Amino acid sequence: MARPAHHHLELYGYNPEGVRIGQHESRHRRAVKVWDKREFKNLDDSVELGTRNIKVALKRLRRWVRDGADEELDLNSTIKSTAENGYLDVKTRPERRNAVKVLLFLDIGGSMDDHVKLVEELFSAARIELKNLEYFYFHNCLYEGVWKDNKRRHNERMSTWDVLHTYGSDYKIIFVGDAAMSPYEVVYPGGSVEHWNEESGEIWLRRVLDKWNNAIWLNPVEQRVWKYTQSTQMINKLFAGRMFPMTLSGLDQGLKELSH
Repeated sequence: MARPAHHHLELYGYNPEGVRIGQHESRHRRAVKVWDKREFKNLDDSVELGTRNIKVALKRLRRWVRDGADEELDLNSTIKSTAENGYLDVKTRPERRNAVKVLLFLDIGGSMDDHVKLVEELFSAARIELKNLEYFYFHNCLYEGVWKDNKRRHNERMSTWDVLHTYGSDYKIIFVGDAAMSPYEVVYPGGSVEHWNEESGEIWLRRVLDKWNNAIWLNPVEQRVWKYTQSTQMINKLFAGRMFPMTLSGLDQGLKELSH
């Protein structure tokens, strides 16, 4: 099947003559077609949160959850206050079972192998604090299928359409990935390095963003080098600048964005 014209890349402000397969950050992981069954490991959600930074990040998640919690009736306080005051005095408190619902999409394998420890720490914090958390894995860019178990990713995939139709618009969306790949993987059918994708990753990302207004992308790569990777700039543009570094300040900014 012939590729579409290069104007898809030109829409992002890039010169097609300068586009090449393989990014300068990962010369040893060139994005050529490798339709084999590479093995990816699941992220460990029980990794010890031992570093000071991730403990602080955990507090930020906890504060975000508390701030977003609905109010519920505090029956004991209401009875006590009513008895003391002689009139009905209704007391409320933040709902113990937090109401924040999150869909977490995790890029796995390839260049993300360099960031496994950091992502595992964030994943652990999220699993502890977010009671209404669902997560899925993808590789490089979102396409028509995602999965929950990397050992069974070739046989037990969930249709991305099913994800779109299963979870309500009240969910908040967090993508975690370095967004470093060939630009073809974002904008062209057949751009995936692992299979033939009938529709581009850009189309699937736009469908997610159309469904969920509250969506951010967390990037473990230092923000100062994002400008050197075309695909990172493209995805950041798709997310309307809502890509944040996986630092304490970046996490703060991202959670504030999700609170809108």
